[in-house]
Amino acid sequence: MEEAVISTSTSAVELEGITKRFPGVVANSNVSLSVQRGHVHAIVGENGAGKSTLMKILYGMQRPDEGEIRVNGAPVSFRSPSDSIAAGIGMVHQHFMLADNLTVLENVVLGSEPRKGGIAIDFGSARKKIKQISDTYGLGVDPDMLVEDLGVGARQRVEILKVLYRGARILILDEPTAVLVPQEVDELFGNLRELVREGLTIIFISHKLDEVLSVADAITVIRRGTTVASVNPKDVTARQLAELMVGSELPSPETRESTVTDVVALSVRNLSVHSPDERCIVDGVTFDIRKGEVLGIAGVEGNGQAELVEAIMGMRPADGEIRLGEEDISAWSTLRRREAGIGYIPEDRHRHGLLLEAPLWENRILGHQTRKPNVKGPWIDRAGARRDTQRIVEQYDVRTPGIDVDAAALSGGNQQKLIVGREMSGDPVFLIASHPTRGVDVGAQAAIWDHLRAARAAGLAVLLISADLDELIGLSDTLKVILRGRVVADVDPQNVTPEQLGSAMTGAGEAA
Repeated sequence: MEEAVISTSTSAVELEGITKRFPGVVANSNVSLSVQRGHVHAIVGENGAGKSTLMKILYGMQRPDEGEIRVNGAPVSFRSPSDSIAAGIGMVHQHFMLADNLTVLENVVLGSEPRKGGIAIDFGSARKKIKQISDTYGLGVDPDMLVEDLGVGARQRVEILKVLYRGARILILDEPTAVLVPQEVDELFGNLRELVREGLTIIFISHKLDEVLSVADAITVIRRGTTVASVNPKDVTARQLAELMVGSELPSPETRESTVTDVVALSVRNLSVHSPDERCIVDGVTFDIRKGEVLGIAGVEGNGQAELVEAIMGMRPADGEIRLGEEDISAWSTLRRREAGIGYIPEDRHRHGLLLEAPLWENRILGHQTRKPNVKGPWIDRAGARRDTQRIVEQYDVRTPGIDVDAAALSGGNQQKLIVGREMSGDPVFLIASHPTRGVDVGAQAAIWDHLRAARAAGLAVLLISADLDELIGLSDTLKVILRGRVVADVDPQNVTPEQLGSAMTGAGEAA
């Protein structure tokens, strides 16, 4: 009886005995947790541990096979996200649910458009409400910007605003800091504390254990589909939390021995990229990457990194010269650059890396559709592609029931390991690794770092773009800072701290 009183008075959300089965896998097994009202409650665990499935159940995207959900002490049954939204629950997904060709305002009201006179959409009142929410929580969102013109960090704030606009009092945030530099993380955490002060409850899914410890009021650890611990952040260290999650210590990205050679693999000279309205997005960038070298590019999201990568890949027109070895590839198509040995781990695996509704073996072919083992003569070699997909699954520890499973069925970390395995195949001479460990757990992160280190030692040249400053500092042989499309600093990764690097990235101070 006493527990029921506690539930109705202080718990915003309670999950009890939640079990969810899929063919060949039990995603959640008897999961129980209680989230106190007005708390930031963190949920941590490896990719594939069942966190996302649990949150999809709470958000009404999937129905549990067993168990009960209570919101503010009352049992609920969600048939769809609209039921969850009606109960005051909003979710900000790791991969954003925004339409690029619409404005912020249009995205926010989509599906819950305010009407004027019952017919026309009342954009005036919507704009006023959006501005009010943005100002209240310091989100800094311009309602009239096109979403396609926003950086990833700004898109995330739009997603938060979208759920607040719908009246959410309980927010589920999936990997909200994956794209942010330390200063932006501090701002986000300030926003979260403001939300909590206003009486909101936040469920915070993250792999960044130091951040979890700094922002959470309570932490639940999930391992292999079930809850293994509920801890007070004041009582645990990041190392202890990692051991609860994966049974091992936190990995380190640090690379000690140098493998840099004198042979230039990729040379970029005076590269510039302009937007359709002639704005300069990448401004005269020049660098060389040698075989066995990782060149890291540090920069706040939206300072030209994505456009630089797309120019090197041939996905975006650019001025200047790009040479791969001795060849000038500036006028080559993306396919020809791929065939010449450029591998590409994209920033957004769902938009540019995978066909989610296609099986793993078909995803193995993407971007490599003219080369062995995926082709035999003019035809796709299904047997060859299937055999090589099985090799990638085993070599890169992609956890899946089989290679005929759709990519959408894999956890984020396993999707990423599949992409890394694909792009490391076929002996690439140069690899673009854009946020290679974004949104993956410490175990998958360590595995991807190991593969990058091994490829580097074998002579691969790597361009590394990352928002994880420890990763940039630890993996890079050479480190450059990009600001407003220009390279503004060369930094020694052996002597710089994340704080110094963050300052240089924002233009606030020198690095090292």
